[in-house]
Amino acid sequence: MARGKLRIYLGAAPGVGKTHAMLSEAHRRVERGTDCVVAFVEHYERPRTEVLLHGLEQIRRRDIEYRTAVFSEMDVDAVLKRAPAVALVDELAHTNVPGSRNAKRWQDVEELLRAGIDVISTVNIQHLESLGDVVESITGVRQQETIPDEVARRADQIELVDMSPQALRRRMAHGNIYRSDKVDAALSNYFRPGNLTALRELALLWVADRVDEYLQQYRGEHDIRTTWQARERIVVGLTGGPEGRTLIRRASRMAAKGSGSEILAVYIARSDGLTSASPKELAVQRTLVEDLGGTFHHVIGDDIPSALLAFARGVNATQVVLGSSRRKTWQYIYGPGVGATVARESGPDLDVHIVTHEAVAKGRGLPIARGARLGRTRIIWGWAVGVGGPALLTLLLYGMENGPGLANDVLLFLFMTVTAALLGGLAPALASAAVGSLLLNYWFTPPTHTLTVQDPENFVAIVIFFAVAVAVASVVDLAARRTHQAARLRSESEILSALAGSVLRGETALDALLDRVRETFAMESVALLERQSDVDPWTCAGSVGPAPAARPDDADVDMPVGDHMALALSGRVLPAEDRRVLGAFAAQAAVVLDRQRLVGEAEAARRLAEGNRIRTALLAAVSHDLRTPLAAIKAAVSSLRSDDVSWSEEDEAELLAGIEDGADRLDHLVGNLLDMSRLQTGTVTPLIREIDLDEVVPMALGGVPEGAVDLDIPETLPMVAVDPGLLERAVANIVENAVKYSPGGKRVTVAASALGGRVELRVADRGHGVPDEGKERIFEPFQRYGDAPRGAGVGLGLAVARGFVESMGGTLGAEDTPGGGLTMVLTLKAVPGQVRDGPGLPVQATS
Repeated sequence: MARGKLRIYLGAAPGVGKTHAMLSEAHRRVERGTDCVVAFVEHYERPRTEVLLHGLEQIRRRDIEYRTAVFSEMDVDAVLKRAPAVALVDELAHTNVPGSRNAKRWQDVEELLRAGIDVISTVNIQHLESLGDVVESITGVRQQETIPDEVARRADQIELVDMSPQALRRRMAHGNIYRSDKVDAALSNYFRPGNLTALRELALLWVADRVDEYLQQYRGEHDIRTTWQARERIVVGLTGGPEGRTLIRRASRMAAKGSGSEILAVYIARSDGLTSASPKELAVQRTLVEDLGGTFHHVIGDDIPSALLAFARGVNATQVVLGSSRRKTWQYIYGPGVGATVARESGPDLDVHIVTHEAVAKGRGLPIARGARLGRTRIIWGWAVGVGGPALLTLLLYGMENGPGLANDVLLFLFMTVTAALLGGLAPALASAAVGSLLLNYWFTPPTHTLTVQDPENFVAIVIFFAVAVAVASVVDLAARRTHQAARLRSESEILSALAGSVLRGETALDALLDRVRETFAMESVALLERQSDVDPWTCAGSVGPAPAARPDDADVDMPVGDHMALALSGRVLPAEDRRVLGAFAAQAAVVLDRQRLVGEAEAARRLAEGNRIRTALLAAVSHDLRTPLAAIKAAVSSLRSDDVSWSEEDEAELLAGIEDGADRLDHLVGNLLDMSRLQTGTVTPLIREIDLDEVVPMALGGVPEGAVDLDIPETLPMVAVDPGLLERAVANIVENAVKYSPGGKRVTVAASALGGRVELRVADRGHGVPDEGKERIFEPFQRYGDAPRGAGVGLGLAVARGFVESMGGTLGAEDTPGGGLTMVLTLKAVPGQVRDGPGLPVQATS
């Protein structure tokens, strides 16, 4: 059976008209004779939506009882039994009531699709899982009901239901979305203009990306290589030179003129070794383009214009931004340059912008990547000039009636030899000298057309010509080699300088260093291997790239670091001259690894020192705070056992009550000490389960005097995922601390409320409060603040409470109580997928 098709109506917020559009589409299909039913649609008492349900067949829902309430959910079995052609399922991200067939509604929809039923559904942009952090930053609250992005991306059709923020707020104010008693809260919270504008932009961009995926898929299936200018994508070609920042900023201004434009900065490095750019400058430019909302790409390619155009067409770019050449005028004899070549070969579908900058025509100040490799094109030209040039010159001179004379002929052939040396190096120049000598001898030295030389002066001239040609070619080639060597050393020095800078800055990210090695040497993967001894197996201390080498012998290049460590590179074999720089990287990698381990050891030492401090404070607490109740117990017991005094029943009862009170205080103090010890050693393992807050908090108030606390825990709060025992102990410590500091006659308030996906428990006292600088210090072990009486505890209650709360994924902080006092705010995660009575507002509006 063929899989059904999924159509999704996507909106930026509730009320934009998704359900209305879905029902309108259903009526159109019914009119065309399509078997269409309503599997689940909630109208929320919206009159216009309710009217559209008339005339459509509705599948009976399934009633599920949960926590003394009855909820209606979609009956998947009934829909499958009915087997319509199209089913309408509203609110794709809805979480089903516990006891349902599936946990999430999108899983119900998957069953319908597998059964061959087409589904039309609705979802808001904030319900996509990947956008949770973005939506939280916009609205301030994390969405709990979400669907995996893949569910939406697999949809056969996605239609955006759009509405301006102003129009949506007018609909809200007219009562078309929520009841009148909820309108003011919604408009001032979730439906603020800024929120709606940001969510609308988010929805538009997500749909645009989805359309782009369809476009890329279509172009790939039909092998379309030309650029379709459906969306502005600006590629910035970087050389690593000083003009890069200017180009990036210029491209950013161009992108700002069109909404949705993208910036892609690309640096193309040759595949034969060290990068030709300054790593420091490239890092600055990478940061700049990312700050401006673009992306940075590192591409390997020997032919830079071709690689740049291939990248631009691969990302369906519409514009390319390049800088004016930094070449000096005479350097154009080597070719037209990257900018001119890209502009010539870009075609009509790709616009090329050449941007001027301060470094135009000032020469290339960048180091050259490799040694004396002139490139295939220059070598071919060198051989053409060295061999073909003398032959053409011979034809030209021989055709002249009165030639310039043998001396000038020698100079012309010498010029050809020097030109061949400049273009192709030593070998073409030597060939030019040899061919020129033979041609001079045969055609221009009497007797002509023979290889003999009659005049000794002519023989000397030819010999001198050959010697001068060889000398000039050697000097030119040597100068080129020295220039390339100097440029290479400059390149190495810049790389090593950047490496030394990272050492001085204390950078300790091993992966970042290995990634720099991979980019610098154009490798596929890099791994840092180590072993304990010569017979132990190698282990990987860090790696980047796919399939890193497991042993140095498996790598294309290995650089030993000491006796039992090596840097292994895979991808290609490096020439010997590159190993010097690679050795510096390897040594730095070993230093970074040692530094990381030293940081770990320092952290362990810090924890050990903290433990010693705790033990010292514990001894101080035992010497006083624990001895005080012990002394009271000892005195009471001694009095009861004394034979000298006859105690009345009232006196004995009083002494026994003192013993019991002292024992309780001891038990509380020892319990806190043991809890603190468990927290310090990391042995607290919460057993998380779902529970209502009103089941735990009342049990935690058993140790406080009756009537000292006002409790306000609404029954409608969502459940929380906690360890009930740890939560009870934490709340007990917080409340007891608040009661201790509250003045006589002032009750402590314990109130709970829901805020989005969180539940807050606030414990407020009316004491003297704590200044801002002391609000964090009160949570440290063995800290008692202000007027706490001696013997009232060892100062562990709040420290233990915070430790327990954080172990369960919550937070505990302090803030001022309005009107004076201190409020402890305990925040816990609500159980996701809670079902509320009635539609209500979005969770963001509960605040």
